[in-house]
Amino acid sequence: MPDELAAPAVEPIVEQLPPPAPPPVVKAAPPVSVPNLPKINFNETITVKDLAEKMSLKVGDILMKLLKMGIRASLNQRLDVDTTILIAGEFGFDADFLPIYTEEAMLKKEVEDVGTLLPRAPIVTIMGHVDHGKTSLLDAIRETTVAEKEAGGITQHIGAYKVQVEKGSVVFLDTPGHEAFTAMRARGAQVTDIVVLVVAADDGVMPQTIEAIDHAKAAGVPILVAVNKIDLPQAKPERVKQELSNYELTPEEWGGKTIFVEVSAKKRINLDKLLEMIVLQAEVLELKANPNRPAQGIVVEAKLDPKKGPIATVLVQKGTLRVGNNFVSGLTSGKVKAMTDDHGHRVMEALPSMPVEVLGFSEPPHLGEGLIVVATDREGKEIAERRKTISRESILEKRRHISLEMLSTVARQGKLRDLKLIIKADVQGSLEALKDSIEKMPTGEIVVKVIHAGVGGITESDVSLAAASDAVVVGFSVRPEVAAEELARREGVEIKTYRIIYEVIADIHAAMEGLLEPEEKEIIVGRLEVREVFKTPNSKIAGCMVTHGKITRSSKIRLLRDSKIIFEGQIHSLRRFKDDVKEVDQGYECGLGVENFQDVNRGDVFEAFVKEKHARKL
Repeated sequence: MPDELAAPAVEPIVEQLPPPAPPPVVKAAPPVSVPNLPKINFNETITVKDLAEKMSLKVGDILMKLLKMGIRASLNQRLDVDTTILIAGEFGFDADFLPIYTEEAMLKKEVEDVGTLLPRAPIVTIMGHVDHGKTSLLDAIRETTVAEKEAGGITQHIGAYKVQVEKGSVVFLDTPGHEAFTAMRARGAQVTDIVVLVVAADDGVMPQTIEAIDHAKAAGVPILVAVNKIDLPQAKPERVKQELSNYELTPEEWGGKTIFVEVSAKKRINLDKLLEMIVLQAEVLELKANPNRPAQGIVVEAKLDPKKGPIATVLVQKGTLRVGNNFVSGLTSGKVKAMTDDHGHRVMEALPSMPVEVLGFSEPPHLGEGLIVVATDREGKEIAERRKTISRESILEKRRHISLEMLSTVARQGKLRDLKLIIKADVQGSLEALKDSIEKMPTGEIVVKVIHAGVGGITESDVSLAAASDAVVVGFSVRPEVAAEELARREGVEIKTYRIIYEVIADIHAAMEGLLEPEEKEIIVGRLEVREVFKTPNSKIAGCMVTHGKITRSSKIRLLRDSKIIFEGQIHSLRRFKDDVKEVDQGYECGLGVENFQDVNRGDVFEAFVKEKHARKL
């Protein structure tokens, strides 16, 4: 962006210089000599007024310069990094961006010495299809390793727990599944070292099994397979191995690299072997951390206790967290008043890979937020307050993910090596055809990767994975759920929907070559639920309730059944009671007739949309 904006600012000056008058050229020389430029530092909070003060200039001068660049700004408007550097350069200053909010900025102060690193316990997340025994396996491991030694067993649930084995210890994250795992990764929290994939021996690979595999692979985390329910007479562990080998999870005995352990959570079979294999995998990873430094951790669970106030489960990653430490976590700060381990025992300190419930937050933090120890309570409060001052809009702008429109620009800047896609289609045949077509595309400097493909509507889980992996979601004859659409808007994830395979391939090709033409963008204006269907002599009328937005007589309409597109066309009639109307707002009922279509059922959903022309940005 700075190069594009800077060029017009310099060229007109050079063109207007009369040949015999060299002085203006001499004046323009200092900005070129970067080492001699006066330096200014700035951070995320800089405003037009702050920048003027740093450069000892009038605010009006900066506002005029911004106006020439096509930016209308006010005195207290926050400036982004690129604009600040560009404006400073225009006035002969070298601006250096020093972030203050990010964990990365705070951690820059310390450089880890390899000699200070000591082995730490592996952190394991268990994933798999519903009813395949994830919870049973967790409970079985917990009871086998803890309840025998302690009369009361585990006294409380804190979202993570540590189990002792012969060669060390293992920490298990008790998450609801791959959605929570990916939601944390989308926040930049790479918590898990190993994923244990639970597959029922009597059921085999199911849709959520495939989702879990794709989410784990996208995170770059090694997968260890636990084939559960081997005690059942209908168990077929060999079939499970065969099915998983199709997803690049080939057993070691078949010449692959994936560890398979046949277990039974119900009968407590081979649980010790599973733990042993986890420890073995951890040894290969050589997991280490420095315990002798200020602590850094991740929030894996948070709640507001009616008696204790805000409490959170923190998984310490580096350093040692101690009672009395001041900390900052996301938009909140605090002081460690007390800590309890996963057995409910009070502890004074927590070493790397140890989960503890921390009391002392000013308000409940968000799942996946980093926790960092700071020197003083005041420093923690200041950082939390500064973070709160950043507007939601600026955060969204920073978190804007890749889109097809941005593809060629980002690639030219050398910031992109591959384009990741998540594909959802209405039927398996379409999915396979689309996936094959994309994977057979000629690869140049940009490689197209399909990181997840599935049948059905676009869900929150798909958007979450896209946000975490910086991917584009492609829907073929399917639509996103309302919640998925909202999440995509919040996270800045692009969802592209198509009806023709050729258009998908053509768009990706054009994006890679930087040749995208101006397009018509679809804007959803309303959603309606069909509550009743009335038959008339000539047609069917759908009795609907407008659940989101509004419907207008001029908008186009599509019928969705289980998030799949059944029909797309024009509105024939729109009525409120017996009156023809031009529009119906959210919360009101209406009668809807569709041109040339009669297959409307109760429970169907209508989506009203309009198309607007937008120039594609490259």
